[in-house]
Amino acid sequence: MNEKEKILYDDGTHKFVMFNFDDEAHEDSFLSVNQYLIVQNGAGVLIDPGSEAIFDELSEAVSRHVDIADIKFIFLSHQDPDVSSSITQWSITTQAKFIMSGLWVRFMSHYGFMELSRIMSLPDRGAKINFGKDYLRFLPAHFLHSPGNFSLYDSRSKILFSGDIGAAIIASPDDYKHVEDFEEHKQAMLGFHKRYMGSNRVCRAWVGSVRKLDIDKIAPQHGFIFEGENVPLFLNWFEELKCGSDFLEELY
Repeated sequence: MNEKEKILYDDGTHKFVMFNFDDEAHEDSFLSVNQYLIVQNGAGVLIDPGSEAIFDELSEAVSRHVDIADIKFIFLSHQDPDVSSSITQWSITTQAKFIMSGLWVRFMSHYGFMELSRIMSLPDRGAKINFGKDYLRFLPAHFLHSPGNFSLYDSRSKILFSGDIGAAIIASPDDYKHVEDFEEHKQAMLGFHKRYMGSNRVCRAWVGSVRKLDIDKIAPQHGFIFEGENVPLFLNWFEELKCGSDFLEELY
């Protein structure tokens, strides 16, 4: 298997894959970017496919797990270019529906995407896609950091894709990495979360929703995977985090 990918879950009919492709022209920025793929009975759900610069590498890697023609949904957690700017390329190579917050539909034309009929617009409180007894749930994560932002929970694998929540400023890893020392890893998360997350009130709202789920792993868009005891450790930390508008006096 390519060093840029890792299977996080596979039971024979359901698979959750993590990729770690970065724009090599900007690798000195030290913000690793993760992309994810869920495959359920041969149908693919691609999560935050990223920028145009990684499209060729990512599409080749994805094709090793599912036929590109069988990608049914592409989920964009928010509007940032490291999440969404390859939307035109994916729209050409697939017939997938694009799932995103209703706030960002009108902005996709600025990425050159004009097929708005292919967008599934999420209401603020989220939505659910059923796969028999299993499901994908789109959880509100507004203002963490985008005003129209969602996390994605996969009930079969018990993996929560958290987007920028849990992001860490680290060099791009050579292979799959999970958090080993949470106290040490906090230092890589603190600066990003303090500035990019909306406020402690919003952090608490998100954690309250997430605690209702049965979670084995938390998979952020940047940085390392939280699993085992590091899942509750992260949730406890994030629930108490002061960030964003809690520090207005430092910004104005």
